[in-house]
Amino acid sequence: MLKSLKKRKVLLQRLKKRKKEVCALGRHISLSADKARRVIDQIRGRSYEETLMILELMPYRACYPIFKLVYSAAANARSNIGSDEANLVISKAEVNQGTSVKKFKPQARGRSYAIKKTTCHITIVVKDLSLDEYIVVE
Repeated sequence: MLKSLKKRKVLLQRLKKRKKEVCALGRHISLSADKARRVIDQIRGRSYEETLMILELMPYRACYPIFKLVYSAAANARSNIGSDEANLVISKAEVNQGTSVKKFKPQARGRSYAIKKTTCHITIVVKDLSLDEYIVVE
């Protein structure tokens, strides 16, 4: 009798979905979205430590802002959900086109030439593989 009451109590406890993903967002980075996508495609789905090694060794200018964002996402995961860096995986990484800054450069004979400086928004989502999906709330 007592055993069945304990089982019912365990079954009646609420399960809460645990947050396993943390993101870092970089907005208005002065970089072309296509050039950033070339680097992002290389790191999507890889572990945190492997991603840092890849970004340090790649020769592209887009690597440094992406490196800072990955590092920031890991710091967010450490402080918000208390995860270890060895268990982190880049679950989602995307690049969206931002606003473009338009300037006019004067040319000869009274003409002007438009200069468009493109920006992009980069989102890095980091997932912790070691955490359980649900936690028991009493």
